[in-house]
Amino acid sequence: MKRYFRAVSGLLCLRALFVPRALRTEKRWLEIATLLLVASALASAQAPEFLPEVDVYLKVDPKARVYFQAKGDRDAGVPIQSTLGPSIQLYFKPLVKLKKVSEFDLDDSKQRPLVFEAGYRYITAPNEPVDNRFMPVVTFNFPTKGALLITDRNRADLDWKGGTFKWRYRNKVTLTRTFAIGSYHLIPYASAEPYYTSQYGKWSTTDLEAGCLFPVGKHVQFDAYYEHENNTGKAPNQQENNIGLAAHILFSRVKKQ
Repeated sequence: MKRYFRAVSGLLCLRALFVPRALRTEKRWLEIATLLLVASALASAQAPEFLPEVDVYLKVDPKARVYFQAKGDRDAGVPIQSTLGPSIQLYFKPLVKLKKVSEFDLDDSKQRPLVFEAGYRYITAPNEPVDNRFMPVVTFNFPTKGALLITDRNRADLDWKGGTFKWRYRNKVTLTRTFAIGSYHLIPYASAEPYYTSQYGKWSTTDLEAGCLFPVGKHVQFDAYYEHENNTGKAPNQQENNIGLAAHILFSRVKKQ
């Protein structure tokens, strides 16, 4: 439980530092997200397959934004763990075709053909040493026929845990399409992500995920998903099924392009 309350504290500090005064009228969404995180923590104590997450984004420049993440996770066979940390993203100008296929998605990084990211995560788990993770990430977005968006995320996890260094390469391919229900727009998606791990010297983990994004207003987007993970690092294989709920809260100091 303590790890989730640390997550809540981190989010409240981030709000004080980064949320522009002009957007303080949206503070109710931060309060909702905090309550979501606490409620998720209580739920996860009884059902550890439930994964809560809150991400707070701030666009500081037309080509850059920072964000802070607090989430519960089950990663490659590790029991429920707490992940906290910041990231910075750099990207180029949006493409017209990408704008069209991701028009109703509040995450405008999906309008960019190429996104560079660097992040740090402080990871704790019961009866485990602290994991300090550095994450370089490169993401490509491709528009296709049928208003389909293809996202190809290439991520490295560089982990220092208990005095030992390990690394992983993760390649996540996501297919997304927006559907209208009256005036509202749902954004379902499906993804596959294999992991190559230095610990086992092979492709040892595969994540399959299906979910849906639910935009709410101008600054909040919820992400509900189901995840199936197959971990073949150790015998016998480990199968995990998780249900996740994330709140993405997005602010900007930059006028809309």
